[in-house]
Amino acid sequence: MSVSLSPPAPVMAPVHQGEATHCPYCALQCGMYVSEDAGGAITITPRHDVPANDGALCQKGWTAAALLTGGARLTTPLARASRAGPLVPVSWDDALDRVAAGLRAVQDEHGPDAAAVFGGGGLTNEKAYLLGKFARVALRTGQIDYNGRFCMSSAAAAANRAFGMDRGLPFPITDIAGADTVMMAGGNVAETMPPFLRHLRGALVVIDPRRTRTAGRATLHLQPAPGTDLALALGMLHIAVTEGYADQDYIAARTSGFAEARASVATWWPERAERVTGVPVARMREAVHLLGDAGKAMIITGRGAEQHAKGADTVTAYINLALALGLPGRPGSGYGCLTGQGNGQGGREHGQKADQLPGYRRIDDPAARAHVAAVWGVDPADLPGPGRSAYELLDALGTEGGPKALLVFGSNPAVSAPRAGHVAGRLAALDLLVVCDFVLSETAAMADVVLPTTQWAEEHGTMTNLEGRVLLRRQAVAPPSGVRSDLAVINGLAARLGHADGFSADPGTVFDELRRASAGGVADYSGITYERIAAGPGLFWPVPAEDHPGTPRPFLDRFPTPDGRARFVPVDHRPPAEDVDEDYPYYLTTGRVLAHYQSGAQTRRIAALNEASPGPYVELHPDLAERLEVVSGDLVRVSSRRGTTEAPARVGPAIRRDTVFMPFHWAGANLLTNPALDPLSRMPEFKVCAVRVERAVPDAARAADARADRGRA
Repeated sequence: MSVSLSPPAPVMAPVHQGEATHCPYCALQCGMYVSEDAGGAITITPRHDVPANDGALCQKGWTAAALLTGGARLTTPLARASRAGPLVPVSWDDALDRVAAGLRAVQDEHGPDAAAVFGGGGLTNEKAYLLGKFARVALRTGQIDYNGRFCMSSAAAAANRAFGMDRGLPFPITDIAGADTVMMAGGNVAETMPPFLRHLRGALVVIDPRRTRTAGRATLHLQPAPGTDLALALGMLHIAVTEGYADQDYIAARTSGFAEARASVATWWPERAERVTGVPVARMREAVHLLGDAGKAMIITGRGAEQHAKGADTVTAYINLALALGLPGRPGSGYGCLTGQGNGQGGREHGQKADQLPGYRRIDDPAARAHVAAVWGVDPADLPGPGRSAYELLDALGTEGGPKALLVFGSNPAVSAPRAGHVAGRLAALDLLVVCDFVLSETAAMADVVLPTTQWAEEHGTMTNLEGRVLLRRQAVAPPSGVRSDLAVINGLAARLGHADGFSADPGTVFDELRRASAGGVADYSGITYERIAAGPGLFWPVPAEDHPGTPRPFLDRFPTPDGRARFVPVDHRPPAEDVDEDYPYYLTTGRVLAHYQSGAQTRRIAALNEASPGPYVELHPDLAERLEVVSGDLVRVSSRRGTTEAPARVGPAIRRDTVFMPFHWAGANLLTNPALDPLSRMPEFKVCAVRVERAVPDAARAADARADRGRA
């Protein structure tokens, strides 16, 4: 049954509160009402019928209306008359004609894979689905990936091989409130998703090299050296096994591979783990006791543990610990991960990832190809195979054998990619760069064609939050004249490329096709309809039929593996891909701050958020600051083997003495980060690299010092 473009009327919202929808930012997808008065003023109020936030919003959510009314909005397509010329307004027909002609030109000369697509974890399910179909059917390219590769891929890879399913939290978020102990490895929810805090009511163990706001609330804070989370998890599993905390009945009934995993940690006695991580044995033991003695316990990982060249193995080590304690699939307990982007979960389920087809199917699975090809009305043999992962795709742009044209939807890789200076160079080497966005991001500013798009409250579609709960974003306000939805952009390009049918601009029609394409897959949405979502607080996939209630806790009876058992996977620690040395003696780690989101393309344009956090900084320990003769506010230069950036110092005891921290919302931090990739997930090593840190000297003073040095020589 097709659903019309008009979104269903809100079921629970009083009319005066406005349209019931969801926040434009993180994967909590907090519920909010958006209303517009006769004068165009937009008001946001929180909803109480969405369990993730239950009436709470963070400052990003409260100020989200400014995204809709800010003067930075793009409202007309822009294009360059020449590569060196400025971006100037053009008509939609002119812009789309230029893009289609450019795509045809590079593919005619270099083949289908000369065109590439880069998507985003903030796109609705409908957009992610249609973008994957567009790449593989209209462009016939295998070169498509998305920025969620930089977010969830390590946790996804680890969960798939342990449980046979990747769903961020395989239980409702409200279950967390009943846990006696929660261990959070590499997550800082107090700044990244503050309403999450209301679900943390028991003992909290935080693992983080920094004393973040979340760590400051913890019962116990473990502060390992960057890049050593895996060794810490191995040491804690050793303690759990040797001190009798392993749940032998659960292990025998519900898992496989424990003997091998136990043998793999036999040499990871706690003292060895302490030497590697810097975490005292007593604190490791206290963490294991808090988990093991709890009636209900959860282990949750975040980007701090995952964004490493060994991120999949690190998450696996925490899953092994959870399995040894008998947590996954037990009511009120379990393992989960913190999804970052608004649709980080759904965005990787429906085909914008290089190796996947809709329903979380593998693109190299003949049965999956046959099913999806039938829905799309194409020959399975015509579907391309797996393409390059996100960084590998960006690294190949403009090279011999690499893509010559790139379409970017909902991402800003010029800021967010590792080794960002190099990536910017690769973007500049393209024959055609096209960016769809609602502001002129750093990536859009480099483009040959920029297409202005609608945003969160100006359109409707579905999002899948960190629980695997499928939610409905409703249109609350009319978009500015001159902008189009991403679906309309895809529709217009597909028609110009000879595919007038099969690429609807109506999200309801697209969602109905997504349902058919996902049917029978791991992420089965076939029983979900807009009407069913609107009737309650969303549905947990899989939902294989319209009378199916959804699956909030998929592991209670069995795991979706061939034998129904969760799998222990032996892993071992290895150092960071780039460790410290004499030339680069300190670790750099990166992360978020409360006021900003992702690359900052949205939040850096909101005055209240800029006032709260006006720019980047370098956080360093007082001992390091004294050694460098730096005080808070001094300009500090941080250099890695890939680049150099400068920012004011912020001195305090929250950081380790051997580590500096930079937020990544501004161009700068990712000039330094290491693109070394995890062999399984293809996640870059954002969270640790070796850097040199020094007090920055103004150019004139630096030149005078250099002259003086030469004179002394």
